[in-house]
Order: sequence, then C-alpha cells, then structure tokens
Amino acid sequence: MPIHLIMDNYATHKTDKVRAWLAARPRYSIHFTPTSASWLNLVERFFSTLSEEWIKRQAHVSVKDLEASIERYLETYNRNPKPFRWHKKAEDILASVTRAVRALGR
Repeated sequence: MPIHLIMDNYATHKTDKVRAWLAARPRYSIHFTPTSASWLNLVERFFSTLSEEWIKRQAHVSVKDLEASIERYLETYNRNPKPFRWHKKAEDILASVTRAVRALGR
C-alpha cells in the first residue's frame, strides 16, 4: 500500500539522510506544500487539533472505527462553527491560491 506524506517545505525534510531513507522505502511518496500557501497552516492546525484532542485520546481497533471516530469529531466540531476572519484583500488571497495551485501542478 502506498503511503503519501504531505510535508512543509523546510530544508530539514530534504537532507541527504532523509532522501536516503525514502529511497530505501519506495512505497513512501512525499508531497511538499508550496512555500507561498500560508493558508495551508489553517489546514495543518485543524488536523493537529483533530489528532491531539480526538484521535490520540481514543483506541481504534480498525480503519472503519477510526473513520467513524473522525466523523463524530466533525459532527461535534461543526455544531459550534467559528468563522475565520481573513485579514487580506480578496485579490491577495486569490493570487496566493493561484500560486499554490500552480506549485502543486494542477
């Protein structure tokens, strides 16, 4: 089964030691987030919260059990949504998204 790792663009993830480790494990694929996509920090924060406040506090006996747990988290999370207030102009945000899409090759 292939494993896809989504990582930020820090140079530490691109060292010779890391590249050698990955070369020895062909089922792993790394996908780097674009450096110009700071909005992805919000996504990272969401998954961090999901992991720290929900997943790690439970025992999951199967993938199906984990999926059901994540669904419960999303239902709980969405009961009391809090809007994110953008501080940039729409044009700046759209330009950033366009750069991110280009960097991801889509």
